[in-house]
Amino acid sequence: MKIGLSTYSFFQALNKKEMNVLEVIDWIAENGGEHVEIVPIGYTLSDNPELVDQIRERAAKVGIDVSNYAIGANFIQDSDAAYEAEIERVKGEVEIANRLGVKFMRHDVAWRPIPEATLDQFEQDLPRIADACRRIADHAKQYGITTSVENHGYFVQASDRVLRLVKAVDRDNFRTTLDVGNFMCADEQSPVSVQKNLPYASVVHLKDFYLRPSYRNPGDGWFQTAGGNFLRGAIVGHGDIDMWEVIRLVKQSGYDGYISIEFEGMEDCRAGSKIGMDNARRIWDAV
Repeated sequence: MKIGLSTYSFFQALNKKEMNVLEVIDWIAENGGEHVEIVPIGYTLSDNPELVDQIRERAAKVGIDVSNYAIGANFIQDSDAAYEAEIERVKGEVEIANRLGVKFMRHDVAWRPIPEATLDQFEQDLPRIADACRRIADHAKQYGITTSVENHGYFVQASDRVLRLVKAVDRDNFRTTLDVGNFMCADEQSPVSVQKNLPYASVVHLKDFYLRPSYRNPGDGWFQTAGGNFLRGAIVGHGDIDMWEVIRLVKQSGYDGYISIEFEGMEDCRAGSKIGMDNARRIWDAV
């Protein structure tokens, strides 16, 4: 097991140009992280092959792994041509993952607004989504890369929908990047959903949230779940997720891969990332 950080945790500093991604990698190594997960928010890679090489080389220089490459994608398109173009675009991102030297790559698969994100609609869209994921996984296999879907974006966020997709794709190298916090966006209890999806996890994200019910709107800085409750990002171990139980379940399962801290709270991103990473390691050692 290796604990590290997603570059997404530093989106505050990256967007404000206070840090660049290479400085983020240095920071992770200096603060005890064992890997970096590359999420191109606040920087781009598809138009910057030199930066891809610099990331790989900088991580090697400071002695940490490049663990996972995570990108957005949406296979719900208005035409067959747009659908095929999106598949080809994501195949191109697989080439970037290979250039980074990673063996894991997460791509999103679909997005619909909450009123359209019904189970019936999911079942209608599933064959087309699964076909796209299958073709991308087959492309990635030549590089020894395992692709994955994250429980992300309301439409494919509930634990059973993730499982349905993984089984429909039916490829050994297609799994799930399991985000322990994102199940809350679908109004699921994190420990139950984590336990359900763990056998199919390629990478684990530790994320925490504060939760308030729908009738107690806390104001600015919060967003709503599919069912109308309110969430705000928290430092791992500070929020309302039973992080001790979640980490116990992950450890008990025998999972021995990468654990990425994702911080998206209101605190300074460096403080939030450091405290979250330290909490994750402390709890892992204790459970």
